Amino acid sequence: KVWTSQMKRTIQTAECLGVPYEQWKYLNEIDAGVCEEMMYEEIQEHYPLEFALRDQDKYRYRYPKGESYEDLVQRLEPVIMELERQENVLVICHQAVMRFSLFFIFYFFDLSVSAFTDELPYLKCPLHTVLKLTPMAYGELYNLFNLLVSYINCMLIFTSILSMFSCCTTSPETKKC
Repeated sequence: KVWTSQMKRTIQTAECLGVPYEQWKYLNEIDAGVCEEMMYEEIQEHYPLEFALRDQDKYRYRYPKGESYEDLVQRLEPVIMELERQENVLVICHQAVMRFSLFFIFYFFDLSVSAFTDELPYLKCPLHTVLKLTPMAYGELYNLFNLLVSYINCMLIFTSILSMFSCCTTSPETKKC
């Protein structure tokens, strides 16, 4: 299975794979509200107070008419529950969603979740990277695989992803996970 957000970037990536996919609104990037599609420099220029407030508490800061990382965590909890019921799922997501995935791993390793929430918005999640989660008895094993692409090459992404997941088989006629 392949899951994407309802946003253009993840859908385009899934379409490159040439396999069926499901769109999940829950997987959308943080809603930046009135600051959507703005660069941080633009937010600082047009909304200096909002920029300063976000800088003070990035986890709890909620964009005007948007959401916070705290909201994102609540939004993604049902996705994690559903993922636990599935066999193999490739989730094509955005940086904040991937940060939450890493947060989820640490949560199950019983680290101090309350202390870790302050770090969630700052977790390093490089672009063009696959995070592979493998359920285990007491948590999740995870591996990060950088796709090493400086531009989007659909065939390179498809081949790289398939080589990481033993659940996927390919032939000229079939590509499925």
